[in-house]
Amino acid sequence: MYIIQNSGWIEAIAGPMYCGKSEELIRRVRRAQIAKQKVQVFKPTIDDRFHSNTVASHDGSKVEAIPVDDPREMLNRVDRDTDVVAIDELQFFDQAVVGVCEELADRGHRVIVAGLDRDFRGELFGPVPEILARAEYVHKLHAICVRCGSLGTRTQRLIEGIPAAYTDPVIMVGAQEVYEARCRNCHEVRGRKRD
Repeated sequence: MYIIQNSGWIEAIAGPMYCGKSEELIRRVRRAQIAKQKVQVFKPTIDDRFHSNTVASHDGSKVEAIPVDDPREMLNRVDRDTDVVAIDELQFFDQAVVGVCEELADRGHRVIVAGLDRDFRGELFGPVPEILARAEYVHKLHAICVRCGSLGTRTQRLIEGIPAAYTDPVIMVGAQEVYEARCRNCHEVRGRKRD
């Protein structure tokens, strides 16, 4: 892998729930801190599953974060001497986050983002697909299907143990009580019509 020098860039981490996206983001943040780089971490305010001021992974690791409602807030909150800007749960932001990431990279920051690339229906999720196309580095992670043990590439939403319906709202913050990882074959969405 070639390392970019003398400019900013975007690193994107994507995949389904339970594949280790936040864990990988936290690992990269910690490595930057060990290297004595200044790091600022952001997350959407809507994600308050573990704590409002931390990014946490399902394995228990966590790092302090600044919650923001609008991604454009980050442009004013990132300090000039910050080396690394990390953003978790990118899918919960609107499309404006794409321009924010580009501007931060243009300013010379290393921008690390993590998010779901597909929603519970298996469709592209928010700004993540565009970030994957614009990023200099892309890391696609996979989980393990809880049904058959195959490669988990989808996020299954369950409502009281029943697969969610296609018409259910796309955004619903939750964890193991609502979501599980599944493979393409085991993933179910009630009422989904195929093209």
